[in-house]
Amino acid sequence: MTALSKKLWIAGVVLVGAVGYLAYAGAQQGWVYYVSVDKFVSDVQQQKHRVRLMGRVGEADLKVEAAQMRASFLVEANGSRMPVSYHGTIPDLFKAGADVVVEGKMNAAGTFEADVLLTKCASKYDAKHAAAGTEKRS
Repeated sequence: MTALSKKLWIAGVVLVGAVGYLAYAGAQQGWVYYVSVDKFVSDVQQQKHRVRLMGRVGEADLKVEAAQMRASFLVEANGSRMPVSYHGTIPDLFKAGADVVVEGKMNAAGTFEADVLLTKCASKYDAKHAAAGTEKRS
């Protein structure tokens, strides 16, 4: 084996190792657990990790500051509640009673800090609307 081929072999191993590490690190950040609010509230281990919560925006304590791109609200599911603080673009369909998915992590104060907020478009999936779309028009 010549000196040049040895250097190329070492450079290849280092390159493959670096790409492998970057792929692993990226995958770790991309893996986010999906948890219901009641399970998240009751499981202390889940509260240490980045998760996605699904629930309904509570009627009480809803505060939207559109100019500052902030919202604070309660996400509720199965009788459990979790205070959420969100900073980012607020979807048009976001309102009290809307089904939402928030992604983030619990802070030390016990508030879920979300950096992703998604709303479900309920009217698009209602059975009434689906049935109306299949009726024949004369």
